[in-house]
Amino acid sequence: QEASHRFALPTSGSGGALKQENFVLSTSGTDQVKGVMTLQGDALCQADVNLKMPRNNQLLHFAFREDKQWKLQQIQDARNHVNQAIYLLMNRDASYQFKTGLEVLKLMDAVMLQLSRARNRLTTPATLTLPEIASSGLTKMFTPVLPPDILVNFCINLNKLCLTVYQLHVMQPSTTKNFKPAGGSVLHNPGAMFEFGSQRYEVSHVHKVECVVPWLNDALVFFTVSLQLCQQLKDKISVFSSYWNYRPY
Repeated sequence: QEASHRFALPTSGSGGALKQENFVLSTSGTDQVKGVMTLQGDALCQADVNLKMPRNNQLLHFAFREDKQWKLQQIQDARNHVNQAIYLLMNRDASYQFKTGLEVLKLMDAVMLQLSRARNRLTTPATLTLPEIASSGLTKMFTPVLPPDILVNFCINLNKLCLTVYQLHVMQPSTTKNFKPAGGSVLHNPGAMFEFGSQRYEVSHVHKVECVVPWLNDALVFFTVSLQLCQQLKDKISVFSSYWNYRPY
């Protein structure tokens, strides 16, 4: 229940509008990339990014178009799994009596599966290829339009909201003989190559900035505690079951 409350879409005031939370994404010791993100439940409703280009120290600024929001599928999925776990526990009459230990074990296994899936959605960001990032709808969210040598990606990693910015350079025909396209990855390193729109690119710089989202931190703690409670109940049932099965009389 506590984990579920963290995913309940918060409201501000009596109007029922979703509460917005602002987060500053940066890394200590470098100011290459700075971002201010506004999170509203499971949606990024505003993003403001400043990027200092290493080659010429030119400052690029781009932000979400006002008519656009970016859904964070990981948060949405985690919330759905938590709600499914609660449904499994609550969808019987209050006076229902369990008949066997096995029945309880089966229920605990089903609940633990949903809790594990919820936790895994936050702890394991999707692996994406660079062409998948390049063709993502995220590239069309910004104004001014992202230059062709910049890719961006957002993800949740544990309790953090992460922004990755990739700077690219076009590979000249003379260098493409060593072309090896990169596979899927959570984070691509400089030197990763890919082909997109009949053009070959290489990643020249990677910038990753992040910040902690406190309520995601709470949710992960409650997932761990919930899974431990389920396991403790399973262990107790197993102890009593073995005692019952092997009575000498």
